[in-house]
Amino acid sequence: MRHTLASLSLALTAFAAFAQSPKPSPDVARYIKVDAPRVVLTHVRVIDGLGNAPVEDRNLVIEGGKITSITAGADVAAAPNQTVLDLKGATVIPGLVGMHNHLFHIARPNLHAEGGHEQPLLVPQMTFTSPRLYLAAGVTTIRTTGSVEPYADLNLKRLVDEGKLVGPHMDVTAPYLEGGGSPFIQMHPLAGPEGARRHVDYWADQGATSFKAYMNITRAELKAAIDAAHARGLKVTGHLNTVTYEEAADLGIDDLEHGFLVNTQLDPGKQPDKPSTAPFGTTSNAMDPEGPVAKALFAKLIAKKVSVTSTLPVFEHMVPNRPPLRRLAMDVLSPQAREAWLYARARAAARAPEAPLATFMRGMALERAFVAAGGLLIAGPDPTGNGGTIPGISDWRGVELLVEAGFSPVEAIRIATHNGAVYLGRQDRIGSLAPGKNADLVVLRGNPATDINDLEKVELVFKDGYGYDSAKLFDSVKGRYGQY
Repeated sequence: MRHTLASLSLALTAFAAFAQSPKPSPDVARYIKVDAPRVVLTHVRVIDGLGNAPVEDRNLVIEGGKITSITAGADVAAAPNQTVLDLKGATVIPGLVGMHNHLFHIARPNLHAEGGHEQPLLVPQMTFTSPRLYLAAGVTTIRTTGSVEPYADLNLKRLVDEGKLVGPHMDVTAPYLEGGGSPFIQMHPLAGPEGARRHVDYWADQGATSFKAYMNITRAELKAAIDAAHARGLKVTGHLNTVTYEEAADLGIDDLEHGFLVNTQLDPGKQPDKPSTAPFGTTSNAMDPEGPVAKALFAKLIAKKVSVTSTLPVFEHMVPNRPPLRRLAMDVLSPQAREAWLYARARAAARAPEAPLATFMRGMALERAFVAAGGLLIAGPDPTGNGGTIPGISDWRGVELLVEAGFSPVEAIRIATHNGAVYLGRQDRIGSLAPGKNADLVVLRGNPATDINDLEKVELVFKDGYGYDSAKLFDSVKGRYGQY
């Protein structure tokens, strides 16, 4: 009971910060373009984040960090303490809620064009660039979904909430719950189920508000971690391998990362609590989205309230000549990170496209079938992989890929906004546009309901009622992502 009450207090304190709008420091204010007691966005198209059709020609009013009204479009006269923006032709959507959004990059020391590199594989922290990239792209809330510098993440969250640093609202995930044999030197192996319980208790006490199980965890360790987290009112997600999706659902996990592409339940020779040795995507390739095995898995996940996180951008890089090269993405990478990404892209381009494309498309089809069955799909890009999955920019790509997977644009936007808020238990404040909600929203030039690529035409990003200059934020990190 003592732990439960302490955790509840920490969680309430953490979530209360979302509603606060402290005066931004000078370092933050330099990136704010709109700051007034009352802001009126006139003649905008509103996509509410709930999957509804766009509503044309609305006036949206922001006061005190909240949306106070959305009414029929009308011209508004200038007045003291009021900023009026004429936004004919523009669209307003909720701020994206990124649900697999790391604050680190991936680095392979002394990487060469053929793909070889020296050990150890590293994940350097991007505490400066990642938060700015997320916010610049309109991602106003993130779950870090695994931490390698947890104190940096926790301190960053505090400083962002206090208005001292630029960044989105943050749900900070503790260091990975990982067993032995991890390829990452920065991960701590658990000492059995008791070690898993201690891990959860310690990091919950430090202020972490979610947990992530990783590829080599055992069922006993995962069960201990889930029970300890649930006792504190916190959730556990997982990028799993040794534990299958069915097993994790039965153990009480709350979320599963990477769609259905890392599930191992149909891998030949899979042994309990042992890593799968089958090729990537073996289970998903063997699972007909409309077949009985998939339907049984979907039914179990839905009955046990297990959500699934789509991370299509990180897997798209496996497919030759995808994604399209973007000048903005090239510009924000450090020279070393850009070189590493282009090496990896060239190696992917040399592969025959059929197998990776088929696996990728099967992953899309399984996500679509899961939603059709009634499952909760959330989204985030997972900025790791070959280094080309970039914070913010790849959040856009994730929504575009959901449309390619067969969702309508407004459905894809709902997955990337409202659904994430539902998972976090924050749908009363974020994830959709309505009076009383936080003024966390994005102003786009164009109409993503008819062309989802217009999602990339971000002009302003409002967070807690402050309107941030997207272009200025992107400019502040050019050539630096991959460095710091």
